[in-house]
Amino acid sequence: MDVTQTKANPVVSEAEWLKARQELLVLEKEETRLRDRVRAARRALPWVRVEKDYVFDTPQGKRRFGELFEGRSQLLLNHFMFGPDWEAGCVGCSFFSDHVDAMLPHLNHHDVTYIAVSRAPLEKIAAYKQRMGWKFPWVSSFGSDFNFDFHVSFTPDDLAKETIRYNFTDLPREAGHDELPGMSAFYRDRDGQIFHTYSQFARGGEEMSGTLMALDRAPLGRNEGSTMDFVKRHDEYANTPASDQSCCH
Repeated sequence: MDVTQTKANPVVSEAEWLKARQELLVLEKEETRLRDRVRAARRALPWVRVEKDYVFDTPQGKRRFGELFEGRSQLLLNHFMFGPDWEAGCVGCSFFSDHVDAMLPHLNHHDVTYIAVSRAPLEKIAAYKQRMGWKFPWVSSFGSDFNFDFHVSFTPDDLAKETIRYNFTDLPREAGHDELPGMSAFYRDRDGQIFHTYSQFARGGEEMSGTLMALDRAPLGRNEGSTMDFVKRHDEYANTPASDQSCCH
């Protein structure tokens, strides 16, 4: 990527920089406190019982929704954009998924199962997963109402309407697509009842991407014209990093 700086930041003395940095620290602390309040409100959301007995295609055969928890009480489910007729998974979903495998031992130890779900047939999922080198569990909801019930997949009839329902809002149909991204959380109690506890869509999951959080601290930030326009699948970048030299070699 050709990274160019659009404006020059002022160059100041160390004392002036420290004053500006202390002013920014006040905002950062406000952000941290607000984030803590948002997280508390998220945990306090009421739950909805999942009444449908969804069935998914998995490498181990047909599995009911409750079996996706793998014996744990909590499930984080990534609505990965990969339609039945697509040849590859969504670029943005793939970018996020590059961060997942390292999280799995920590999530599992904390009684949380992570899984990706797409409408693509299992054989397409398996081939793309192998191409990307991922290990996280990924199942197909092909032939199920699951994606439609959670408002991340849309039929041609849906897209022909004046509005579509996405991110808890009625959006103009121009904003629609046959597949859209999201993440949902579920809880399974000791009696096997499943509850939908939370969902996020659109840019709601950005803070779960370590790369975006790192870029936000780099001198030029994300340096994007539109949201994540710099992202490619990790095997599609044309150029290697500018230098392979490192003080740590």
